[in-house]
Parts: sequence; structure tokens; C-alpha cells
Amino acid sequence: MAARAYWQGQIRLALVSIPVEIYPATKSGAAISFRQIHEPSGKPINYEKVVAGIGPVDRDEIVKGYEISKGNYVLLDDDEIEAAKVESKRTLELVQFVDSSEIDVFYFEKPYFVVPQDELAEEAYIVLRDALKAKKKVALGQLSVRGREQLVSLKPCGKGLVLETLRYEDEVRKAQTYFKDIPSAKPAKEMLALAGSLIDQKTAPFEAGEFHDRYVDALKKLVEKKAKSKGKKVLEDVEEPSTGGKSNVIDLMAALKQSVGGKEKAKPAAKTPAKTRKRA
Repeated sequence: MAARAYWQGQIRLALVSIPVEIYPATKSGAAISFRQIHEPSGKPINYEKVVAGIGPVDRDEIVKGYEISKGNYVLLDDDEIEAAKVESKRTLELVQFVDSSEIDVFYFEKPYFVVPQDELAEEAYIVLRDALKAKKKVALGQLSVRGREQLVSLKPCGKGLVLETLRYEDEVRKAQTYFKDIPSAKPAKEMLALAGSLIDQKTAPFEAGEFHDRYVDALKKLVEKKAKSKGKKVLEDVEEPSTGGKSNVIDLMAALKQSVGGKEKAKPAAKTPAKTRKRA
């Protein structure tokens, strides 16, 4: 079955309009979903739409409401919400171009493939793609879809274009809030060199297929064993890294040398006086 378009409309750059379709570039991975079961009967638990003091209600009696004060709502039906006029409803206007390095990684949310809607749109589509490549720029615009206006970026990807939804500034927490208490001291050069050697040893091209969800795999095996055990409890011990009963104080130099295969006997870690951290 062909994927369903996430959005259909036109990309507009000044007086040029390009009819396009946008498709999700990702899909949900393998997952295990559980139902809540009534143990005595073995039957699944269902949920009903219930109004306090009235009881269960039909779906066609339900509308959306926005609370304007405690217990007071403005009621809106789907037609009224759909009729709200937003200029970008069917148009993605490219309003700015930036270097991709200017956009912090925290702002990127989800990627989508952008394809020309028909043969007539292909020429303008290719011109935009190659112009972005030549200038090494990313286009920015806003897109109205599924009840909200999203900030998006548009950039070349092989023969096509990829759109990425971006978070707004008020949706991203400030890193300094979390990092402010980390000491600013520089590490010893020997430790830094050993850490660099370890990075070099483990450096390899990224292959997405080499990684998978081990927790999902474990749950699948558990479900299979549980089915074969005919209801008996199945518990397996998972080996955790052993600390050997030693203190949590780590000889970092020794650990780094052992990691990179160094044979030189590690010296005891030097104790450094504790520093009082300033708090904002």
C-alpha cells in the first residue's frame, strides 16, 4: 500500500509556486504493546466516554471545548476549527535561507520526504533543489497542518528535498540550566590523549542496520517463553556490570589505559581538592 501524504500543497518562493506532496521519512519501529486484562476472567478492559453525573455518552455528542475560566468552556465543532483561516494552510512560503550549521540540533524534530506533485512541477522543483545545493543553504518557512502551524526547514537530499519540522524557541529548554554546575577545569593531557585513542579505535562508518532495540527483543523472547510455560511465572536474572565490591571512586587513568590496551602500570589517581561550585 502506498504511503499516505502527510501534507499536500505548494512551496512558494517569491512568484514561483511548486505543487508538492510531503511523506513521513520515518516509521514506528518494532514495539511490544500490552493490553490491560481483568485477571479473574482473562478478558480485556475497555474504556467508555463518561460524563460525571450522567454516565456513558455517544461519540456524536462530543465536541471540542476550550476552557476560558474555571468550568466555563467555548465549544467548537470540527467544521469551525477547520474553517479557521491560516495563510499557510496550503502554502509553504520560503521566507529565509540559512546555513544548516546555524540551526541547533535541539530544534530539529522529524524528517519528511518532499516530492513534486506532477510532471509540471518537476522543473521548478529541480531548480530549487540545485540552487539550495549550490548555495549550501537551508530554507525556512511555516506550515499549517493538523491543527497547528509548524516551523520547518527544507534542504536537498540526493535527488530530492527533505523537510524537517522544527521546534519553536519556547519548546526548547536552555542547556545552561542543566550544565551550569559542571566544573570548567581542563583534563590532564595524558587522559585526553588516551580518551582520543579510545575514540579512534571505535570510530567506524555509521550503519543504522547494526543497531536494534534489545529491550523489544528481550520482551518478545519473554512472551514466547511465557506462552510455552502455560501461565507459570518467568523471571530471568540480568547480569549487571560488577563493581567487585570496591568504592565508586574510579582510577580514571587506569580505566582509560586498560580500555585502549595499554600495558603500562597505572599510577594511583591524584586527589584534587573539592571546589565550591557557584550557583545561580
